[in-house]
Amino acid sequence: MENYDVNDIKLAEGGRRRIEWAEREMPVLRLIKERFKSERPLQGLRVSACLHVTTETANLMDTLHTGGADVVLTASNPLSTQDDVAACLVSHYEIPVFARKGEDNVTYYKHIDAALNHKPQMTMDDGADLVSTLHKKRRDLLSEMMGGTEETTTGVIRLRAMAADGALMFPVIAVNDATTKHFFDNRYGTGQSTVDGIIRATNVLLAGKNFVVAGYGWCGRGLAMRARGMGANVIVTEVDPLPALEAVMDGFRVMPMDEATLIGDIFVTVTGDLNVLDRQHFEKMKDGAIVANSGHFNVEINIPELEKMAKDKRLVRPFVEQYEMEDGRRINLLGEGRLINLAAAEGHPASVMDMSFANQALSLEYLMKNHDQLEKKVYGVPEEIDRQIALLKLEGMDIHIDHLTPEQEKYLNSWEEGT
Repeated sequence: MENYDVNDIKLAEGGRRRIEWAEREMPVLRLIKERFKSERPLQGLRVSACLHVTTETANLMDTLHTGGADVVLTASNPLSTQDDVAACLVSHYEIPVFARKGEDNVTYYKHIDAALNHKPQMTMDDGADLVSTLHKKRRDLLSEMMGGTEETTTGVIRLRAMAADGALMFPVIAVNDATTKHFFDNRYGTGQSTVDGIIRATNVLLAGKNFVVAGYGWCGRGLAMRARGMGANVIVTEVDPLPALEAVMDGFRVMPMDEATLIGDIFVTVTGDLNVLDRQHFEKMKDGAIVANSGHFNVEINIPELEKMAKDKRLVRPFVEQYEMEDGRRINLLGEGRLINLAAAEGHPASVMDMSFANQALSLEYLMKNHDQLEKKVYGVPEEIDRQIALLKLEGMDIHIDHLTPEQEKYLNSWEEGT
């Protein structure tokens, strides 16, 4: 293959071993792949995917390819690419990949353009950069677009804003909002992998540390839960009274970020918004504070402002940049403010991504069948797909559940029977 751009094609064999390891933990996607192999429901469909290039994503790409899709993959984050996986997809699976770990912004968008040169009929996005670029710069391709899917909260927010403005030109399924995605991927996946990334980058002991979680959505819930499990004293900051109240009831301290910055040792943003940590917070942080982000984009931390405030900056460990303030305090930024669970670690465990990517595969199949009946807006994953994935996951874990008897179904559907 000539149409690809990866760091080192010689890494392919190591990538294959890791992809096969991940596949063992993805029984739902494996069952879908088996059906796709016989039915070929995506035959001839051109798909451009902008996702984290990891072992789990490789198994999704293989599933789509097996189902007949003509797939191209590019990275959704400059630091999340696993170079051996990218090489393996090109060499062993014959799937074009445009992704290099550590690529600069110019290369990142060059790769997005390369994926769009595939003239996709459907997109698969994680953060909506692919869809956004398509609408802003490659509108000549919109006429062939049938639909798309979106993996993450940040992307869904952007797409809903596009739909509200009347700018979205094809239907998109918000895979992120599926119950089998955000209950498990966001909570258990982000929780575990973020802690993993922080520990790999710093090797600090979390026990006894004041661990500040900015945002108590599903990602924040999972992160707070895991940090507490490691012995940290968890503090939650929020702008919404409902999740703030939930955090209190879950046993966490809740306070404004201005107060938390005075006592926090480790800060992690998981909000999807910008400048959650800003100048006024950096001014108050104690010496040695650790700052990380697990939201999709690095805008959650105002890094340009941190750069202005610092009199010196140095790389003290891989993925740890230390900023020295004028008063001598040091603030440690992890992974350039990008997704720390993918920058310094390997992202979510495969068993969690199994459900997320099963949603992706089945949503693409649903769009293939129904795109001409859908409006140009953001849709949720159909409930029957969500339930099917949950059932398949339980079966893959060898867990069985009860079923309603005809008598019970009749009772639940009746209004006449009382006490």
